[in-house]
Amino acid sequence: MTASTRPWKIPESVLVVIHTPALEVLLIRRADAEDFWQSVTGSKDLADEPLALTAAREVAEETGIQCGEGSPLAPRLVDWQLRNVYEIYPRWRARYAPGVTHNTEHLFGLCVPERVVPTLAPHEHTHWKWLPYREAADACFSPSNAEAILLLPEFVR
Repeated sequence: MTASTRPWKIPESVLVVIHTPALEVLLIRRADAEDFWQSVTGSKDLADEPLALTAAREVAEETGIQCGEGSPLAPRLVDWQLRNVYEIYPRWRARYAPGVTHNTEHLFGLCVPERVVPTLAPHEHTHWKWLPYREAADACFSPSNAEAILLLPEFVR
C-alpha cells in the first residue's frame, strides 16, 4: 500500500510516559530511525476518538501493556491535561494531508507497579530499555518527549 492509498494521519496524537513509582521510564527505539528513542506515541485513528482510548490503544499496540477500560492498569493511565503543538518532522510529513505541518500532542502518564518486559511491534520498534527519568529524557530524540519526562515528578501520586 502506498502513502497515496492510505488514509492521511490525523495531526492529533498522544504521548504516553510509561514509568514506575521509582521514576524509571520505559523507552522504545523506532524501527525506522535507529537513534530515535521515545515514549509511546501515536495518532488518533478517528477524529472523534477519545484521547484516553488513543493512549490505551497505542500503549497496547506498541508495548503489549493493557491499560484500557476494565484492565487493572486503567486507573493508572492519567491524562496530564497538557499538550504540545510542534512542527512535524519533514521525513514523516508525507503521512499527513498536503499542507499539514503541525501536530497537537496530548500528554499522558502510565504508572506500572514495576518494570515490565514489553512486547514490541517489530515494524514500529526494535529495542526497549528502562532508565531513571533524567537519563530517559537525555536519551529521547524529541524535545517535547524529553520535556514530558522531566515533568514526571509533578505527576507521580
